[in-house]
Amino acid sequence: MKKIVVAYDITDDKRRNKIFKEMKSWGERVQYSVFECVLNEEQITKMIDKLKRKIDFKVDSIRIYFLDNNSRIEIIGEGKPVEYDDTYVI
Repeated sequence: MKKIVVAYDITDDKRRNKIFKEMKSWGERVQYSVFECVLNEEQITKMIDKLKRKIDFKVDSIRIYFLDNNSRIEIIGEGKPVEYDDTYVI
């Protein structure tokens, strides 16, 4: 399983809502346009394929950050940590 962070900047409300609905099935929303996910390689490939079909490549942007097991996520403020079985958020 791999820990990833998906952040998106979608210019159109309708497309943004489609991306939001898709991402809800893959991970936990931690900011308006940011999700944390723990997925295997097959799931990541499937997620990326589905996201690519929903955006306009000329104006939209989706960034996927792959975290290794030594990566740390620090939360400042009211953010609540996402709890996964084998993940620790500091």
